[in-house]
Amino acid sequence: MGAASKVIHIILRVFEVICSVIVLGLVARFLHLVSEAGVSADSRIVYAVVTASISTLFALVFIAPFIYAYLAFPMDAILFVMWIVVFGLLTSRTGSSMCNASWYWNYWGYYWGGWWRVPDLTTWDRGYGGCASWRAVLAFSFLAAIAFLVSAILGAVVVHRYRRKNSPVTTRDISAPIPQSPATGRPETAQVHDPRAPPSAPAQQTVGTAIDV
Repeated sequence: MGAASKVIHIILRVFEVICSVIVLGLVARFLHLVSEAGVSADSRIVYAVVTASISTLFALVFIAPFIYAYLAFPMDAILFVMWIVVFGLLTSRTGSSMCNASWYWNYWGYYWGGWWRVPDLTTWDRGYGGCASWRAVLAFSFLAAIAFLVSAILGAVVVHRYRRKNSPVTTRDISAPIPQSPATGRPETAQVHDPRAPPSAPAQQTVGTAIDV
């Protein structure tokens, strides 16, 4: 693990905390307003709260640049998928219309501004008070997804290099000459000794007898 990877890791974790806390704060406030109005909360908003809560806790626990933090890269990948789902689900509510969509006017913008308390409300009175908060939720959801994706890639690379560096692989110096047999002139093959094999008997020299015919 180099110094650069540690610095990048810390920066990513801090950024993940910032994005998650912003989304968590905005959607949690909206759920509070919805509960005051006595209406049911959108399940997609609830899912965003759960994802932001898990992401905040995870990023804080694994903010230190130790090896265990990099080993958690599968969780980074899972959180990336969860944030992409959050972004997709929330974006589908308003589509390209954004703050002009009917869902925004009748749900997010309506309850964000507390307009259920105002009698004889008109569209002109409401304005776009909750538009900035809605855009912020979408933007920081997407940024959180990108941050966790980069963290997952960084963690996978660091873990791969760490395991390769610490793997017990014995290598031979390629610059050393290979011993050759004096009889054949060919490279000698190493004899592998099996400790479980019984000791071999000493070799006996066979003396040949010349027979005259």
